[in-house]
Amino acid sequence: MLERYQTVRDRTERLARPLSAEDQAIQSMPDASPAKWHLGHTTWFFEQFLVRRFAPAYRPVDERYGFLFNSYYEAAGPRQARPRRGMLTRPSAEEVLGYRHQVDAAMRRLLAHQLPEEAAFLLTLGLNHEEQHQELLLTDALHALAQNPLRPAYDEGWVPPPPVRQECRFLDGPAGLVGIGHDPAAGFAFDNEGPCHRVWLEPYRIASRPVTNAEWLGFMAAGGYADPLLWMSDGWAARCEEGWEAPLYWERDAAGAWLQFTPGGLRPVDPDAAVRHVSWYEADAFARWAGKRLPTEAEWEAAALAVPGLQDLEGDVWQWTGSAYRPYPGFRAWAGTVGEYNGKFMVNQMVLRGGSLATPPGHARASYRNFFPPDKRWQFSGLRLAEDGA
Repeated sequence: MLERYQTVRDRTERLARPLSAEDQAIQSMPDASPAKWHLGHTTWFFEQFLVRRFAPAYRPVDERYGFLFNSYYEAAGPRQARPRRGMLTRPSAEEVLGYRHQVDAAMRRLLAHQLPEEAAFLLTLGLNHEEQHQELLLTDALHALAQNPLRPAYDEGWVPPPPVRQECRFLDGPAGLVGIGHDPAAGFAFDNEGPCHRVWLEPYRIASRPVTNAEWLGFMAAGGYADPLLWMSDGWAARCEEGWEAPLYWERDAAGAWLQFTPGGLRPVDPDAAVRHVSWYEADAFARWAGKRLPTEAEWEAAALAVPGLQDLEGDVWQWTGSAYRPYPGFRAWAGTVGEYNGKFMVNQMVLRGGSLATPPGHARASYRNFFPPDKRWQFSGLRLAEDGA
């Protein structure tokens, strides 16, 4: 566990390393957080839930850090409001790294001994939690850099995932009474992935791959962004208010060709790549334009477990589903403060499945439930289509 702990912690710092101290402090919108805050928050998690409880001799680095780096744990005390995390010019980026290293030293001492069962669970949760923030650190940094008129690259040498070259086929998914949800015997999962339960699925077919940029360009050329008949009412209102005409980070060059801001900077839109940075509203409108629909999360999970030939299940983009984020039958949040982790967000959000180019390797699984409000676009979010079967 010590090796696993150090591997995860080191990866977070490597992800932040291409960012200057100024890059790490900026908050480009209320939904995003500065990279420096992610570095501090993931450290506070281990300090708050493990070191303070299971290392009696530990003395906190700075008592004020609980207010600065708590995210939404009401039971853990007051905190800096999320939209104002960009005001945290102090502590400096260097001081936040010092905080990380001091807590890491305390964690290494703690991990030199056999952990109680509860502490072992909290350690595993903390590592998975940090991996979630690794993805958020990258997505938030990309959004921040995209606001800079110089369009600086996060990583000039960034290599995109392989393009989607497979012809799109619609494959029969498992129908009838199927089981979904995570089996605890299979290892760690977040509380919202269970319990295992059965659902009835009518016959359906699911696309063998995600929707590509070329297909999205067809939607744009056909006036998809201008046709209110394709859109949910709230989606049309968002499209009009925000002026959506293309996915987030798309812009035209002087010759009229489409470019996309990526971790490697501005690059030509690759027609064979999976479309990304689209909202649920856009994904739903595209599906309706294509004469298809979004799969439910149960259809997606059942197909992921049973259908050969599905491409990019955990690849380039998270995939919007047609399912609202709600608890499974029999859901119980974890006991204690960490019970605030998922359950209290089960309203006004839609489920994404799979994984993206920003997801740490090995982090996602078939039962993993990602979720965001339907108007959000800054995540690496795309879509896979489905249709009703015979």
